[in-house]
Amino acid sequence: MRPLPSDAILQRLMALHPKVIDLSLDRMMDILDKLGNPHLSVPPVIHVAGTNGKGSLLAYLRAILEAAGYSVHVYTSPHLVRFNERIVLNGEVISDPELIDLFAFCEERNGGTPITYFEITTAAAFKAFADNPADVLLLETGLGGRLDATNVIPKPALTAITPVSKDHEQFLGSDVTGIALEKAGIMKPGVPVVLGPQQDAVMKTLIERAGVVGAPVHAHERDWDFTPGTGASDEWAYSGLKALEGLPPPSLFGTHQFANAATAIACAEKLDGFTLSRKAIEAGIQSTVWPARMQRLTKGPLIRQLPPEVEVWLDGGHNEAAGRQIAESFRALNKDDDKPTYLVCGMMNTKDQISFLRHLQPLVSRAFAMSIPGEEATTTAEELAQIGRNAGLDIGEAASLPEAVDSLFPFMARQPCRLLIAGSLYLAGTILRENG
Repeated sequence: MRPLPSDAILQRLMALHPKVIDLSLDRMMDILDKLGNPHLSVPPVIHVAGTNGKGSLLAYLRAILEAAGYSVHVYTSPHLVRFNERIVLNGEVISDPELIDLFAFCEERNGGTPITYFEITTAAAFKAFADNPADVLLLETGLGGRLDATNVIPKPALTAITPVSKDHEQFLGSDVTGIALEKAGIMKPGVPVVLGPQQDAVMKTLIERAGVVGAPVHAHERDWDFTPGTGASDEWAYSGLKALEGLPPPSLFGTHQFANAATAIACAEKLDGFTLSRKAIEAGIQSTVWPARMQRLTKGPLIRQLPPEVEVWLDGGHNEAAGRQIAESFRALNKDDDKPTYLVCGMMNTKDQISFLRHLQPLVSRAFAMSIPGEEATTTAEELAQIGRNAGLDIGEAASLPEAVDSLFPFMARQPCRLLIAGSLYLAGTILRENG
């Protein structure tokens, strides 16, 4: 992919601080002040934290709100192919000229002051959101919550916390209740908080913290619940302030997507000032798009080089909870259409690789490990293959995706099968870019 003019500016912004991650809100408040405090002029905000499912929840909410006729801004991270994906203005990804002007303005106002890449680009996003009118802003935390660069909105319209599990342990610690407290940092006095499905200890911690903060709670199993379909394509039901029976299946594939769609409905019914009918909810959950989350690839160079009866699935999940969700989804696939599964995996060295791979091991007939191109923190193919063997996988090493596919080709040519490419959003982005 040809470099964009904005890439050079992003490289300069990345060099403004010696660390990629340095959790603090001081630098963020300073740059926002230099920009005229745009975060105080954005549309009503739905602020989302959690470990897994944040992006899917925001994708459902965006689709529901747009189906109801509302204009929506969205901020997510990381991007898959281009930085522009992180900033959606009124339903459209920000254009290159807009992004270049925005970064140049923020770089000039910052004046070379040390600031992390995520902080200055998040500040730039707030300026874009403030400069472009919309009805609502969907805002995803980058890491944690309490000290995340997005946690500068004094009074959001709503906050939500998706399932919390272990991830980013070098920054958030390894105690899941401690991680939950970091995520709970987005709660605000008087602002409703929707709590998605949680481990019992995590739910208890979040509810207690909400009581201390003074945030009204709308919690899974206590205040709202759902009954998933018996298969990924079956009708399902939601019960909360209203009961919704016979809902169409979510457009995003995976057994866990019933929970993500239900959390979106829970948010919709607690969002004051917006009219979100059942018709809008159904249209939204049927039209949601969110790449690299149990995404089936059906065209492109990768598909053309494979035998015709190979299903290709791409997922950016990278922690133990994601491994469990992927495994559950593949078991659901096999229930209706049992096929051997082959795996190509690439992971970052900051992740719990063995826990992720242990969930996939019972489903995978043969696997290949690869490094993630262009990522300094990638686990090498050799290291990941050894971790995979420790997890019980029959796994080899490959220098690239084409090499891994070539090595698996004799197996995949024998019978209809599935190829899963997983382990990192950075790997998923590489695959989407190379596959056009």
